[in-house]
Amino acid sequence: MERVSVVGNAGSGKTQLARSLATLLGVPHVELDAIHHLSGWQPIDPTTFVDEVAAIASGDSWVIDGNYRMVVSEGPVWQRADTVVWLDLPRRVVMRGLLARTVRRIVGREVLWNGNREPLRNLYAWDPEKSIVRWAWTQHAEYRHRYGSAMSSADNAHLHFVRLGSRKEAARWLESVRLEAAK
Repeated sequence: MERVSVVGNAGSGKTQLARSLATLLGVPHVELDAIHHLSGWQPIDPTTFVDEVAAIASGDSWVIDGNYRMVVSEGPVWQRADTVVWLDLPRRVVMRGLLARTVRRIVGREVLWNGNREPLRNLYAWDPEKSIVRWAWTQHAEYRHRYGSAMSSADNAHLHFVRLGSRKEAARWLESVRLEAAK
């Protein structure tokens, strides 16, 4: 396990798991949101995004977390990855965690990527393009379909998939990686 893609719904714990995994493996961790979201929440130019991620993915070892299809499942990340870790937590678990995280970030005025802060509209906007909470709710079934299909696709035969259905399962899996790395 040298090049790992961590995917899952917003609020599923992708970044926490990816950071922990990268530390255990002694490899760089890359959060795709940090590349995609420029100052003022402006999205990066798509061609530049693909080029930057391709340059990172060309490395010998890494853990990359995020779901951006153009660079992940249809792009350089899965082309170079050897393992995909899919956090497939129940919707209620994802939403509870995401709401708590969103409130904490808003109240604490936490600085995210490139000086951005979580906007208050994330708690009330109905448009999924303007609210991470609504996005997570509407995309849950889509991610289940996308990654469930990807696991059985011949196009992804080069990938080892790890599907984790709970936080406890994720913790046990990380512990097994730690034990393996200690050998």
